[in-house]
Amino acid sequence: MTLKQQLSCLTKPLLLGCLLSGLATPLFAATATPEDEAAKTIPLEEIRLFTEVFERIKNAYVEPVDDAKLLEDAVRGMLAGLDPHSAYLEPEAFSDLQSHTSGEFGGLGIEIGLEDGFIRVIAPIDDTPAQRAGVKAGDLIIKLGDQPVQGMGLADAVKLMRGKPGSELVLTVVREGEDKPLEIVVVRDIIRVASVKQRMLDGGIGYLRITQFQVNTGQDLQSAITKLKAENELSGVVLDLRNNPGGVLRAAVDVCDAFLDQGLIVYTQGRVANSELRYNATQKTLIDNSVPIVVLINQGSASASEIVAGALQDQGRAVIMGVDSFGKGSVQTILPLTRQRALKLTTARYYTPLGRSIQAQGIVPDVYVAEADVNLKESGNFIKERDLSGHLENTRAKEPDSSEPLVSIVENDFQLYEALNLLKGLAIVKSAASRQSQDGTQAQ
Repeated sequence: MTLKQQLSCLTKPLLLGCLLSGLATPLFAATATPEDEAAKTIPLEEIRLFTEVFERIKNAYVEPVDDAKLLEDAVRGMLAGLDPHSAYLEPEAFSDLQSHTSGEFGGLGIEIGLEDGFIRVIAPIDDTPAQRAGVKAGDLIIKLGDQPVQGMGLADAVKLMRGKPGSELVLTVVREGEDKPLEIVVVRDIIRVASVKQRMLDGGIGYLRITQFQVNTGQDLQSAITKLKAENELSGVVLDLRNNPGGVLRAAVDVCDAFLDQGLIVYTQGRVANSELRYNATQKTLIDNSVPIVVLINQGSASASEIVAGALQDQGRAVIMGVDSFGKGSVQTILPLTRQRALKLTTARYYTPLGRSIQAQGIVPDVYVAEADVNLKESGNFIKERDLSGHLENTRAKEPDSSEPLVSIVENDFQLYEALNLLKGLAIVKSAASRQSQDGTQAQ
């Protein structure tokens, strides 16, 4: 008896039992709603259509096709049709995902997503072959080597990007502002991502760069802040989340907790009870409210990056600067199956403390600053006091600052330069207010 004949003779209750018996044990216990009850009705017409297509392929396709392969492809297609982030993970992809969140994996070093049948670069990861080759957030990949990617699944695209370290892959990309597609040669390598980087900027302002949110990002941030505090007393902090594609939700909560001493950080809502979670800040703050913060975001800031930016913005703890973020406001849960396979399934949306959904909207910065190339003008040969013969010396000359020169920052990173200017301004206002307060106390 054919599969079509077997299914057509089943009664509805028996059909439901057979379909569910092949699934993994449910991980969530959902509260039934009228919509859920309606969804449990077996769509017999669609089941008949499925079996009809199955039989046509079995009997008429140009080459014999294994039943198991057809059914596995059907599972893959079900997930691909839901949203760009749900996927069927075969053993290699499941292993890659685990490596990705731990901070070491092989490949080019880019976070990608599907858009209109092509591969969109969400963000290149810092210090990786893709970034060094010039791949940018927003690039639309139309070819991987000689292989067109239109209609290709993410899993297949990732397989083409993987390869022996040292081997080359030519990416053909369409970039906004360019008249024709660009060919970018990327040399594959083992990707080891340092989650958090830090350095001291001008005027006691610390710079923290989070490249992606991994399992240990919270601990790495704590170590980075400790190093900054050992160098100088912090007058402000720049938290750079540009081109950060996201990662582990718990890591985003840990980062927020480093700057917040109370209040809601993020909450999630889905159809099942276990998908509704709330995360609140604790009093284990690493940088207190007296230190102002500017968070830098751009179109490559996604997912966990947007959780952090949204929480600090809603709590009034930081000024968000840059351009609108990517807008990925959904939560994916990994549901292990048999044979080292898993489902990556979108199970919830997350919301900022004030109830804003980021999905397809993104975080809108408080201060809009676009990326820009700045060409500094020559200062000219103007005569100053120190050029005059016999000028008096300054007996209280300030020692030169050993931090990164401002000229380098403004030329190479205009957004960071603007963040630095804002924090300097806030520090000046705070210092002036403090002096006035002390003067008033002394006068009394």
